Amino acid sequence: MSPSEAPADGGAGITHVAALGGGLIGRSWTALFLAAGKSVAVYDPAPGAEAHLRESVEQAWPVLRELGLTHADAPEVDLVMCSDAAATVDGAQFVQESIPERVELKHELYGEIEAALPADAIVASSASGLTLSELQAGWQDPGRFVLGHPFNPPHLIPLVEVMGNARTDHGVVDRARAFYDSVGKVTIEVRREVPGHVANRLQAALWREAIHLVNEGVASVVDVDKAVSSGPGLRWAAMGPTQLFHLGADDGLAGFCDRYADSFNRWWDDLGTPHLDDATVARLVDGLGEVTSTTPYAELAARRDALVTAVVATTRDISR
Repeated sequence: MSPSEAPADGGAGITHVAALGGGLIGRSWTALFLAAGKSVAVYDPAPGAEAHLRESVEQAWPVLRELGLTHADAPEVDLVMCSDAAATVDGAQFVQESIPERVELKHELYGEIEAALPADAIVASSASGLTLSELQAGWQDPGRFVLGHPFNPPHLIPLVEVMGNARTDHGVVDRARAFYDSVGKVTIEVRREVPGHVANRLQAALWREAIHLVNEGVASVVDVDKAVSSGPGLRWAAMGPTQLFHLGADDGLAGFCDRYADSFNRWWDDLGTPHLDDATVARLVDGLGEVTSTTPYAELAARRDALVTAVVATTRDISR
């Protein structure tokens, strides 16, 4: 589809969505799409998938209301569960694929749905561990297929990383971003293929150094976590690191780098390169014990979701 053929109202013109996969990510996407007023067809052949899906949507709804992503008091009933993948995408204008990250399974699914897709439908994969080129191998024509990787859980965390490449039709990435924008997401474009895309690489880099500090006895697991959540993590919720360092000197980023380049170069030269071997994993699990032994998993998860919801709501209001 050329830009002249794209909907004038961008993603807001999409009213019917297909969600392939009813796991943790697929259920979260479905709740968000329903909150945005879309009709949604979901494919997941697992026993009990529909009941689990509807329960998850109900649980997500209060957060969606709090974030202003829906004005309905209860989930709409415009949700259809399908047992056939091709039937699921029939009539869909946008398809979000979130099945398990096994490339052979994804290729098989793409083969089942390709002929059934409407002529201008976009298909986006939630894949985090697989690359776009690996996924494209499952298509005869991958022109309308993009990467649409969310940050978990999609109904709560705004970020979506969108990627196309030379095999992607002109305008498809822009249309996908417009759709995600229309349902309340914040998108970035990944311009070159690398394992883990952007956000996962950033959090992997931070965790690597956190593990190194624990391995070297610099601080405990719990204190390293506190150093992030009560320190730079608070700033990162407001702005990214480069913008923040721009504000770290009266004369902006150039002045900041002039003052602190030597320090950063020294720190970078000293950063660790640990691996998640058995001994390191055991050290981390044991170190987190002072938290996990006193606070049940479900309570920790609820606390996280409440805090993240408050942060997302605040930053969303400020950025409007």
